Amino acid sequence: MAIRTLSHNEIVDQLSKRKLDHANGYLAMYSSWVGGIIKNTELMMIPVDDHVVHRGDGIFEAIKFANKKVYSLAAHLDRLWRSSEFVFMNMPCTKSEMKDIIVETVRASGADDGLIRLYVTRGPGGFTTNPYESVGSQLYIVVTRLKPMPKEKYENGLTVKTSRMSVKEGFFANVKSCNYLQNVLMKKEAVDWGVDFTVSLDENGYLAEGSTENFFILSSKNEILLPKLERILRGCTMLRLAELAQPMIASGKVAGIRHAGFTREDVFAAKEAFMAGTTMDVVPVTRFDDQFIGSGKPGPIAGDLHQMLLSDIQSGEGMLTPI
Repeated sequence: MAIRTLSHNEIVDQLSKRKLDHANGYLAMYSSWVGGIIKNTELMMIPVDDHVVHRGDGIFEAIKFANKKVYSLAAHLDRLWRSSEFVFMNMPCTKSEMKDIIVETVRASGADDGLIRLYVTRGPGGFTTNPYESVGSQLYIVVTRLKPMPKEKYENGLTVKTSRMSVKEGFFANVKSCNYLQNVLMKKEAVDWGVDFTVSLDENGYLAEGSTENFFILSSKNEILLPKLERILRGCTMLRLAELAQPMIASGKVAGIRHAGFTREDVFAAKEAFMAGTTMDVVPVTRFDDQFIGSGKPGPIAGDLHQMLLSDIQSGEGMLTPI
């Protein structure tokens, strides 16, 4: 089979024809490699020898913006910097500079609401595992439309099963790295099994986390139990919910809020269960491993938590940064 070697102009021409439907939601991309913001979706690319491509050597965050305001930006950037320290990644700019780049990229997107996908990579240079081959870390920011969770999931609840994938070791569980093969396989098994999400177990039989979401419960003793942070990613949405829900203790709606190990049996006995994340906010779980949770319908605490979070996002309180 004869394969042609393409000229520069032919490559650009071919790329310009790559107008794929799934890219319609890609609104703007900042690339430190090219030194600016890109609006042409066919040109939103990363060098093939960037170590994030061939080794997954990078860290990332997904950050929501609504009503032209970025939500929980400080918490996400703190976690990004924490990840960078774990993997000895030199940051390509300061936090202040990164905030400015985020704001300008969102402005260029023209959207009022959406998702900011932020990647810091080891950078181009070489194809081995040696991080010192790289010419320097790079920053890529992609602003996309946010695909909302279907309304019926909030009304009827999610279905969840225990994952066959082993939980990540503590070090890797606490780093939001671009090596997400385990997470990909967790999502694959959820789709293959016909459920919304799967959740991993640690070696002690305690529930850990979903592929990109946190899982927690309202126990039979009326406590909100969050997984221990040692074996999961510190979910910004889950931790913010724990802060917002503190008045529920004083009012008697819940007996307490704490991090604790809880098992499948604890989930089966729970009054309510929840999934939380940047893109979904907080959604009730009504079926776990083919068994109903509580009444099998979303409970009142799920509704309260959802309204608290929506108010926090929409009111301008909390950790919002104007664009």
